[in-house]
Amino acid sequence: MTSVFVQNDILYLDFHFKGQRCRERTGLPDTEFNRRKLEKFCKRMDAQITLGQFNFCKTFPNSSQCEYFHKIAHREELLKAGCPSFAEFAETWYQEKQVEWRTSQRETIRNILDIHLLPSFGLMPVNHIGKTEILSFRNYVTQLKGRGDKQISASRVNHIMTPLRMILNEASDRFDFPAVWKQIKSMKVPRSDVMPLTLAEIERLLLVVRKDFKPYYTVRFFTGLRSSEIHGLTWRHVDFERCQILVYQAYVRGELISTKTDGSYREVQMSLRVYEALLAQYKMSGQNRSIDDFVFCSSVGTALEDRNVANRVWYPLLALLGLEKRKPYQSRHTTATLWLSSGESPEWIARQLGHVSTNMLFRVYSRYVPNMTGRDGTAFEQMLSTSSRQHSTF
Repeated sequence: MTSVFVQNDILYLDFHFKGQRCRERTGLPDTEFNRRKLEKFCKRMDAQITLGQFNFCKTFPNSSQCEYFHKIAHREELLKAGCPSFAEFAETWYQEKQVEWRTSQRETIRNILDIHLLPSFGLMPVNHIGKTEILSFRNYVTQLKGRGDKQISASRVNHIMTPLRMILNEASDRFDFPAVWKQIKSMKVPRSDVMPLTLAEIERLLLVVRKDFKPYYTVRFFTGLRSSEIHGLTWRHVDFERCQILVYQAYVRGELISTKTDGSYREVQMSLRVYEALLAQYKMSGQNRSIDDFVFCSSVGTALEDRNVANRVWYPLLALLGLEKRKPYQSRHTTATLWLSSGESPEWIARQLGHVSTNMLFRVYSRYVPNMTGRDGTAFEQMLSTSSRQHSTF
């Protein structure tokens, strides 16, 4: 039974809950009116405790014992649910899956767990996370700020949601509760901006770029190598005899790793200009080079860092030439559009870029081809005009 006592003219409640004696301050002065008020409150509270409906933390949110009873309530909820908490299962899932991931992916997922998922779902039993909770969380994520204090992108939101989907789907399989992700679709991601340079713009760029970076950008523009691929390129993988660049590894977050996908593992054919650029770079690298040295490297021989090259060379170069600012990845888009406009086989281009099929090629770059080649429907119109003149019936 709950009783009322006085200390320093303030009324306190004395009761037992979950086997723990509690003495909680009410903040009410010791008056007859307040005593009668508390007597009625005590009867209601005793009834709630008896029926198992009493919420200690909600009733006494400023109590020093609130954290203790919160943990008790959490353990009871897990026992009732028959499943582990999201935090417990997420850690199990991460430990089991990390052997399948690269270092960069492990770091990315660890950050998503620590920054976004565990604070939001950590204490909840995995089978208590439903569609409402998932959509509410996604709505919260869309309000976050992205890079440069801009609104977070749909692509980034989807990346944050992906580990949550994987964890909940795995939990539903293991603990035999209905999967909740069936009708939750990913956010629609707008097509990425493709801003290729023209051949004339490339020539202007190569005329003014620093001498030590001219071979680097020649290779980038005329092979379509990704930043990680060209920064991880070593002399071992440059075959002058067969005129091939062997793309077998990439440099990602300070580590040499295998290429992104099986399709990325490829041999890229050198054009004459690429061959000459690599030969010039070979001569500049000096006689003390080894086959495992990076082809393009810093003054002390370490691999180039994406951000340093972009901020110190690429963006200043675009500004100098009065060209619209664009990401370094646009050099890869440039290569694809140049190959397409020159009439190279789409299948060959896809292999050179490391794509498993031509689907992406046509989906991403097709709208640029007519502008660069003049193949914009006029050839078909001319064919029809010629046929009409020969077989006119009007």
